[in-house]
Amino acid sequence: MSSGAALRLQRHLDAFEGSGMEPSSSPLTTNVLDTASGLPAQGLSLRLSRLEGQGQQWMELRKSYTDADNCCPRLLEPGQMRGHYNLFFDTQGYWKKRGQESFYPYVEVVFTVTNETQKFHVPLLLSPWSYTTYRRS
Repeated sequence: MSSGAALRLQRHLDAFEGSGMEPSSSPLTTNVLDTASGLPAQGLSLRLSRLEGQGQQWMELRKSYTDADNCCPRLLEPGQMRGHYNLFFDTQGYWKKRGQESFYPYVEVVFTVTNETQKFHVPLLLSPWSYTTYRRS
């Protein structure tokens, strides 16, 4: 990553941290940052599913896109939290729209929520050749 891209990335992360951009009413949010450019990954398609039922099948709860601020707020309503979740990010579609090939056609982040009183923010840092994710509360 060039020093200019690294600087843009750091400025973006600093601006997001504690900025109030995280909606207080939603217990689960995500955002995607294009680390190759240091800019928000606007328009990236994603879907949220939960593992449900006797057969333990993934049930799709919501389809969405990242907005101009690279956020996808309000993935869940309060009270829906406890369980196993899958956030599916269509990375190939995102890079294809930009004329870029990518090594990863999609990213799936599977996680478990056991405490319904906490908030969960699951960011994705993305380039055509790598990705990183983590849990932020």
